[in-house]
Amino acid sequence: MELLKKFEAHAATRDALASQGTAPTEITIEKILSPTEAMIDGRHTLLVGTNNYLGLTFDPECIAAGQRALQEEGTGTTGSRMANGTYSDHKMLEQELAEFYGYPYGMVFSTGYAANLGALVALAGPDDAVLLDADAHASLYDGCKMTGAAIYRFKHNDTESLESRLRRLGDHARRTLVVVEGLYSVFGDKAPLAEIARIKDKYGACLFVDEAHSLGVFGDNGRGVVESDGILDQADFVVGTFSKSLGSIGGFCVSRHAELPLFRYASRPYIFTASPCPSVIATTRMALQQIRKRPELRTQLWDNATRLYNGLKEMGYELGPDISPVVAVRFVERAKALGFWQKLLKSGIYTNLMQPPATPDGSSLVRCSITAAHTTEQVERILAAFRGAAG
Repeated sequence: MELLKKFEAHAATRDALASQGTAPTEITIEKILSPTEAMIDGRHTLLVGTNNYLGLTFDPECIAAGQRALQEEGTGTTGSRMANGTYSDHKMLEQELAEFYGYPYGMVFSTGYAANLGALVALAGPDDAVLLDADAHASLYDGCKMTGAAIYRFKHNDTESLESRLRRLGDHARRTLVVVEGLYSVFGDKAPLAEIARIKDKYGACLFVDEAHSLGVFGDNGRGVVESDGILDQADFVVGTFSKSLGSIGGFCVSRHAELPLFRYASRPYIFTASPCPSVIATTRMALQQIRKRPELRTQLWDNATRLYNGLKEMGYELGPDISPVVAVRFVERAKALGFWQKLLKSGIYTNLMQPPATPDGSSLVRCSITAAHTTEQVERILAAFRGAAG
């Protein structure tokens, strides 16, 4: 059928990857052993590509909270928030997330992807403009497209490019949404949020910050880069996901603006998606408590991230510009990156292979995400594997 011919290119990509050994898209985790270990292809494997930054997926209190919710409220809500899908725990989590950021308003979505789509389509429309960082996540690009607003990209983390765009918009800058991430998940580099906030205030724009990879990681209280850069009172909307530091699935938006609760009437991804199941909400609420009461998790995470980054840098690998829990090794050649990734996997180290078009600059990456649950010995094992794969 003519309609299906477009998939020939995708089939070619799949076959090319499979012809060189294990295909990254075909990896199956056969058994999870701990937050940092699993069985893959019958081999005991160290997990270094899960985004499980605080290692809370096996936290006993989180598991117990989920089990209680399953017993008391069942397996699912079977409906959207606008129908039968709002339980008291959904409301409690929204309140707790808002209080965590020091904001009055919070809203929970079924996934992090849906949180970005849902908040963006409620915020912007055909008469508005969006200024989007060039390296922003696919969910941010997709959400911006759905708004019907005029979309303008500015150079990644380039505040001069951002200000130039706002200046050219003139009075329309006051109807403009600036969309950035706190920590970018490809190279692990941090946005200059303090300067971005200063510029958006200067032109009367609105600031939307995705803290998916920085929640629980940055800031004295784990609120993300909005906290570490001191712009909690300048960010207009902060979104994030439960599937990284919080160890579950779902997403949220918090704000100091009273219009956020009205998103429930304007956001199609919110209105027409089944709400998160009770056990997910329960484990997420408990994980948020862990972030608050266990700052030592962040300390351990940053110790591990610094050790891994500095160790790889000493070996001569080309890395991202900032030390963070996301550590990406850059390769110019796609085939070399694939071969290197496969060597690591055969040595029992699972990482993420990222290749164009998923990478912003056309390079290929072997990407690590380190966690608080990794031991010093495991970090040394990762470094040894990278040393061996280079030989």
